[in-house]
Amino acid sequence: MRKVNLREKFDQIEEYESPKIVGELNGQYVKLSKLKGEFVWHSHENEDELFLVVKGRLRMQLRSGDVMLDEGEFFIVPRGVEHNPVAEPECYIMLFEPKSTLNTGDVVNDKTVENLDWI
Repeated sequence: MRKVNLREKFDQIEEYESPKIVGELNGQYVKLSKLKGEFVWHSHENEDELFLVVKGRLRMQLRSGDVMLDEGEFFIVPRGVEHNPVAEPECYIMLFEPKSTLNTGDVVNDKTVENLDWI
């Protein structure tokens, strides 16, 4: 068992859109990521995703309308719902999602990270 200091962990993340694992519980990873700008429209057929804004502001684009998230707020994207995170201008997020979750879901492109690092 160990405690995790979010500030220290975010300081270790140098690149945007490259989630890092900081914990594991009940078949899920706790991930941290820095975002800047628009990500990519995608969905996750079998996984829900929880986005918690630690620093900055996040606009979660949904086909049904945008959801604005400020520091300390979270939003759960249900499985199968197409979404696109947009950081305005920079955002630090914590994600809770099953281990099987690929960051770009049903889309594979230059932003896809298949092998996540632990920090």
